[in-house]
Amino acid sequence: MQQQQRPFKLRKNLHARKSEVAGIRAKFPRKIPVIVERYQREKSLPLLDKTKFLVPQDLSMSQFVTIIRNRLILTSTQAFYLLVNNKSLASMSQTLAELYEDHKDEDGFLYMTYASQEMFGCNFLSMEEEPVECLNMALLQLIGTVVLKTS
Repeated sequence: MQQQQRPFKLRKNLHARKSEVAGIRAKFPRKIPVIVERYQREKSLPLLDKTKFLVPQDLSMSQFVTIIRNRLILTSTQAFYLLVNNKSLASMSQTLAELYEDHKDEDGFLYMTYASQEMFGCNFLSMEEEPVECLNMALLQLIGTVVLKTS
């Protein structure tokens, strides 16, 4: 179990990850290799049963979010955010192929991190440790609040 909680990049070296992607892309050229992991400080959302997904390239981000929400068995009222490369929200209308083209890692995987609304607050300690990530999360929370109030 401890092995699964370590980030994917720490479980396999760069060469192994690149080889894995090359094999996947050769066998399934129209699929996108995606790694979805829970934010390290996340407390309320469960762990996914797997982190590696092979996704049709024409699948929209909205459809992918629905798949992940269903795998996590979340209710419609539970907050859930899926960040690309641990720093930005993708447009729900974007396809995974578009996201892959813009955000794939050097190893060839597309990395996503999921978290609940609670993790978007930040304190001075986290600002010191991860200032860019913390400010991005605070901004996302603000945007979400504005969207909810105008709906």
